[in-house]
Amino acid sequence: MANKKKLKLSNLDCAACAAKLAEEVNRQKGVKSASVDFMRSTLFVEYETDEGLARAIKTANSFEEVRVCVEDKEGKESVFRRYKADIVCIILSAALLAATFFLPKEKYFWAEILSYILYGGAYLVVGWKILIETAKNLAHGRIFDENFLMVIASVGAMCLMQFSEAVEVMLLYSLGELLQSIAVGASRRSIADLMDLKSESATLLCGGEEKIVSPEEIEAGDLLLVKAGEKIAVDGIVEKGKTSLDVKSLNGESAYRDVGEGDAVMGGSINVSGVIEVRAAKPYAESTVAKILDLVENSAAKKAKPEKFITKFAKIYTPVVCIAALAVAFGVPLFLPGSYLSSLGEWVYRALTFLVISCPCALVISVPLSYFSGIGFAAKHGILMKGSTGIDALARAKIAAFDKTGTLTYGNFTVKQTRGEYKEEALGVAAALEKHSSHPLARAFDGVSSPYIAEEVRELPGLGISAKIGGEISLAGNKKLMEKYGIRCEDEKAAGTLVFVARGGRYLGCVEIEDEVKDNAKTALEELRSLGIGKTVMLTGDNAVRAGSVARQVGIGEVYAGLLPDEKLEIAEKLKKEGALVYVGDGINDAPVLIAADAGISMGGVGSDAAIEASDAVLMRDDLSNVPLAIRASKRTKSIVMQNIVLAIALKVVIMVLSLTVDLPLWVAVLADVGVMMLAVLNSFRTRIPFRKTKARKENGTRPVHG
Repeated sequence: MANKKKLKLSNLDCAACAAKLAEEVNRQKGVKSASVDFMRSTLFVEYETDEGLARAIKTANSFEEVRVCVEDKEGKESVFRRYKADIVCIILSAALLAATFFLPKEKYFWAEILSYILYGGAYLVVGWKILIETAKNLAHGRIFDENFLMVIASVGAMCLMQFSEAVEVMLLYSLGELLQSIAVGASRRSIADLMDLKSESATLLCGGEEKIVSPEEIEAGDLLLVKAGEKIAVDGIVEKGKTSLDVKSLNGESAYRDVGEGDAVMGGSINVSGVIEVRAAKPYAESTVAKILDLVENSAAKKAKPEKFITKFAKIYTPVVCIAALAVAFGVPLFLPGSYLSSLGEWVYRALTFLVISCPCALVISVPLSYFSGIGFAAKHGILMKGSTGIDALARAKIAAFDKTGTLTYGNFTVKQTRGEYKEEALGVAAALEKHSSHPLARAFDGVSSPYIAEEVRELPGLGISAKIGGEISLAGNKKLMEKYGIRCEDEKAAGTLVFVARGGRYLGCVEIEDEVKDNAKTALEELRSLGIGKTVMLTGDNAVRAGSVARQVGIGEVYAGLLPDEKLEIAEKLKKEGALVYVGDGINDAPVLIAADAGISMGGVGSDAAIEASDAVLMRDDLSNVPLAIRASKRTKSIVMQNIVLAIALKVVIMVLSLTVDLPLWVAVLADVGVMMLAVLNSFRTRIPFRKTKARKENGTRPVHG
């Protein structure tokens, strides 16, 4: 059985290098699979033997300047401190190069010697790292990368006696790399702030004594003491005290949440004021904060088509342009008038310029950075995206389908009334059975007492629950459950949800449960239509009367009611043929549809673990207004990704063509390369800009309700 290990890396500032590192680790014996999350500077290794893990670590430590580290210091250091050596080298190199401009123009021997010394010093001060890395890469068979291109260009310039150009190539390239690293670091720090949810320790109360433990040691039922300013380590219930909680990092909600005895609290919340005692509801591994951290950390594993395209593109692109540059340098002079040698120098210079411009940094960095920034923006608003595939799917969405209970409604159920000949017995049997159910509807019976004891309880997905009471088979569920057991019941019409009850083959009656429609559901659906969602659908297991009532209140266009999980899935497959489908749900029975849909969105607060696991995005606040926000953020991110791809390729092609037709200095080529890269990176940062509030376009009328 393969083991998994997450290794934090330092000095990983190149997306292309991250892909190459993953390839090299994958080739190691004993390693089953490996992937590198460039934006989180993390190497994920699945290994079969300890020797395989050791080889993976050794490979990472020998890859350029990358090192495996225990602690992530990147987010804790200032920009100047982290890049101090690079900044000093760039300034010193620029000063030495500037000094050459003040040497006398006359050809004095001493001035010429001094210029060579200044040029050499300026070149080595800023380029020594690049030269060493290139040599190491060549020794390991890694040839076509940016370092190689810059070394070839600068050494070629020196061979042509263009010493100033050679220094300018290294100087501008190093400056570009520094700016790139700072930009990537800024993005990494923004996600590091999001990830700063986990409490380093927790105070456990044992027999009146306080004990400091790590969150991983906490078990369900443990009593925790949380003081003002501390984070709550795991999900739980407040047993003593009252306070206000800062939950912005969890769900994007800026207002403090007041809690007291009996209130549920989420792990990762910050206790703002009083001292409280919290009873752990679950171990750390199952808590909200652990799920968030896991989702964000693994978000890079699902790569969208543009990301995969860029990775493949970079592999092929650099060798191709190197071959093209060789053809330009040594092939073009063959077809020009005059001697071959007389034009060789000019075309070698142009080929070097062509090589410098061809560097694919802008694409390789900006595309994953755009997706990563989009994921970070969504996370700050309480929307957890599980990678760029989810972003692409949401951006394409044309049809939105919704579950009803817990999604369009609050899921806070209460018993409204009981109907039938045996009302009291029906209510008592239903309460006895439903107390063993995990379905949200069952919570309506929490406050209902029952004289009966249910045994041999069995949940029947999409139908209800069965058990034995006094040796008799008892049932509580929908009408299909009654039909399955051959029990005749009356056709009841109600605005609420009906739970039909039977015992010993005898129909007792039905219990009507009511639920409240979410306040912002109608507004959210109106905004979805303004974003190009042409069709809205409800898929529910509830009865047609109640489903139709909710649909009319929120403005849903098409309703399919009384569905079993497999029927939901069947309808979802049909909807996908009409356009890209996004499905929003929260229950266990929604998991198959969430997986089948082009994009699945689950409710993180009330949603089941199965639904959260199956979805592409999770709404931590259970707020439907975040559905249009998720789609808007996805559309903007996808748009910026495509802009960067078109911008980078178009500008590169134009400048590369110019380099072959016009005498462009090498430093202009480097500046153009760095400029395109910075434009693309800066454009990717637009994914972080908050949206302006827009008035949703209303749509009158709804389509017929389907039973």
